[in-house]
Amino acid sequence: MDLTIVWAFLIAFAVAAYVVMDGFDLGIGILFPGFRVGKERDQAMNAIAPVWDGNETWLVLGGGGLLAAFPLAYAIVLPALYAPLIAMLLGLVFRGVAFEFRWRDPAHRPAWDAAFCIGSVVATFAQGVTLGALLQGITVEGRAYAGGWWEWLSLFSLLTGISLVIGYALLGACWLIWKTSGALQEDARRYAKRALLMLIGAIALVSLATPFLEEKYYERWFDWPGLLVAVPMPLLVAGAGYMLWRSLRRDVDWHPFAWALSLFLLSMMGLAVSMWPDVIPGRVSIWEAAAPESSQAFMLVGAAILIPVILAYTAWAYWVFRGKVDEEGYH
Repeated sequence: MDLTIVWAFLIAFAVAAYVVMDGFDLGIGILFPGFRVGKERDQAMNAIAPVWDGNETWLVLGGGGLLAAFPLAYAIVLPALYAPLIAMLLGLVFRGVAFEFRWRDPAHRPAWDAAFCIGSVVATFAQGVTLGALLQGITVEGRAYAGGWWEWLSLFSLLTGISLVIGYALLGACWLIWKTSGALQEDARRYAKRALLMLIGAIALVSLATPFLEEKYYERWFDWPGLLVAVPMPLLVAGAGYMLWRSLRRDVDWHPFAWALSLFLLSMMGLAVSMWPDVIPGRVSIWEAAAPESSQAFMLVGAAILIPVILAYTAWAYWVFRGKVDEEGYH
């Protein structure tokens, strides 16, 4: 068994879990100014209150796993992406503080609501920019980052940042369709339709641009066996988008969220095709960046205990709070 591949899949799983689970509550923050002040905003907050902080466990696991299992990649990526990563962390902190204080300081609730939205937008946009900067390539000489402070900033990274903001907004709207009722649910349906149309356009633009960023991307997508994915992928994305659009006009409230997740999973599959087997695309493979096998084996024991525990308490939390929510809480 190749432990390097095992750890690559574990970190990819942690990142995917973070995107799926924290994406919808960041999306609610992005949409927050569009909700009516008072009961509607309280209802939106209560829809994520029991789970939002636990969702960020996966971000810690992904970042910590990258440091432990692929230290060379961590040493190169961190200085290359300091600016967007620090912006992401500050956005998450700002958002978390605002989430708590809007309940405890009602006299300044409008300010905390604005802070909650700004923190969500900044954190999401920074995550998208980080992904775009990683995809477009990082300058590496020897075993160190050799680029400048602003290398992460490009039209492509800005495009991926905007695309992720749209995608998280779609997830947040679909979560509210599932978990709420009444006027807020209708508003969420309206926002979901708009976000879906914009997201399909954003996916198309990113997909058209990505193969031309690196020669290896083009080869992986348009040479055999990459064609097995390249040919059906647009059809799968279009089909998932169509099913999501249909579900927004039906009464099964959890279907839109499920189809929105399918769009994200298809996008992550496309990302995997572009990057595999590199951890820094076109520069460093997972085997070149990996920690010694003995270290990987030692850490795998801890991961084998910790990850099932995280999955268990996460599943339990979602099961306990599985019903609809109003401005007073779950019922």
